[in-house]
Amino acid sequence: MNIQQGKFITLEGSEGVGKTTNVDSVCQTLDDLSISYVRTREPGGTPMAETLRENMLAEWDESVNGLTELFIAFAARLQHVQGVIRPALVSGKWVVCDRFTDASYAYQGYGRGLDLEKIAVLEEWVHGDLQPDLTLYLDLDPEVAALRIANRERDRMEQEQMSFFHKVRQGYLARAAADARFRTVDASLPLVDVQRAVCLQVKEFVGFHRQGVS
Repeated sequence: MNIQQGKFITLEGSEGVGKTTNVDSVCQTLDDLSISYVRTREPGGTPMAETLRENMLAEWDESVNGLTELFIAFAARLQHVQGVIRPALVSGKWVVCDRFTDASYAYQGYGRGLDLEKIAVLEEWVHGDLQPDLTLYLDLDPEVAALRIANRERDRMEQEQMSFFHKVRQGYLARAAADARFRTVDASLPLVDVQRAVCLQVKEFVGFHRQGVS
């Protein structure tokens, strides 16, 4: 039984779209609205999950199978859901998370070509009755996104071929088109406009729920 009292907001998008900056914007908006929240990220969110994240994104001398990535992501997710997300929601706090299971569908499903039905089975095992209430998807052409991160140190995932990131984007767009909880934000706009759009979506969402609309 789902007994959560708080609301669960996730931000999704590929590297270079500005997720971290816009997580800041979401949190500032909740602060302004006097809503108590927990800020977290995936993979990660607990000490063990953060260690799994480091292993998942590290460079290895051996080839890393997409299924290995998927299992690592869901192992970290299970720790995260049980240790952070569910307790916060049940206590009445909102949760703001940088990525969640949509990322597994986009990266390992579409990007790596793994069976989406198998991902759905893992999703059901790990958090079947728990889904985000609002997902803000920051959409940007991968070619543009790559230019934004060209001068920073990149992890193993960020060093993937451009074709991979185009597949990831297709995955996100497919997810966004199929689920009403998604709000797509054009991340190619100037940062101030993206932040304004993100804040507006959060304020509208809060307004609906404060009026008792679920």
